[in-house]
Formats: sequence, C-alpha cells, structure tokens
Amino acid sequence: MMTTHEKAMARIYNKNSAAHVYALGFVFERKLYVSKLSWRELYTFMVGDHASSARGGYSKIRIRMSASARRELSKTAELLGPAELLTKDPKYNRGENLEREVTERWTGETWTKDSVPFFVKGDINVDGVEIQIKLDSAELTNEKILKKFGLK
Repeated sequence: MMTTHEKAMARIYNKNSAAHVYALGFVFERKLYVSKLSWRELYTFMVGDHASSARGGYSKIRIRMSASARRELSKTAELLGPAELLTKDPKYNRGENLEREVTERWTGETWTKDSVPFFVKGDINVDGVEIQIKLDSAELTNEKILKKFGLK
C-alpha cells in the first residue's frame, strides 16, 4: 500500500511521462518474460520505498510483483528466454540488459545505452507508441526527480 505522498508521486510521474505504455520484464521459474502494460496495470505493482540515509533518505516508487502476480502474468506474457539474459552482458546492469533484449526484439534496432529522461520520450517507440521498459524491482521514480514537476 502506498502512502498519500507516494500516490501523489505516481500521479505526477504519470502526468509528466512521455510514455503511458510499459514493457514490464520479470523472472518466473528461471525464465525471463516481458508483458506490455498500461499505466493502470503497472500501478497495481507499485510500492513506496525509501533510499538509505547515506543516499539521501528520499521517497521513491518501485515496481514490486508478488510471486502469484508473476505466475499469473507469465501465462500471457512474452517469453524472452532464460533468466540469464539479464546478465548476458556484464558491463550493463539487469535493467539495461532487459532494455537491450526488448528493444532489439520489438523494434529490430540495435540497442544503445542512453540517459534520456522519462519526460522526454520512452525507451522505445513501436508503431508510434512510446514505451517505457522496466524490470520488476526497478525504481520507477523518486521525489528528488519529481520536485522539478511541483511535488511538495
């Protein structure tokens, strides 16, 4: 359950995001899946969290799927392959490895790492639709970023 402040963070993120479709990657039974979700569907997997005090102690929102949610979603999600795809290229983190897999499969383009913020564009564009790629357990946003958009 998210607090009122965390729900406000989610609303501000959604209002300012360039993408309202999400490719959510997750591991179930040692296999990597991806599912295309709307904002409302992704919202059901959001939880509030806090950075450690050493990292500023700010509030953040992350994606957190339960085992039963992963099981249920795996029935309709696209199977990408073994979970080891998330560590395929050790110079990139798990989320970046997921971005590479999804980008190359869904667009046919070669993935290159970038740092384009969520409010400028999605990670990929498929048939004119901006899509943000996220991995289960990833941070979606935090209050430091959202203060630029009026979060109090």
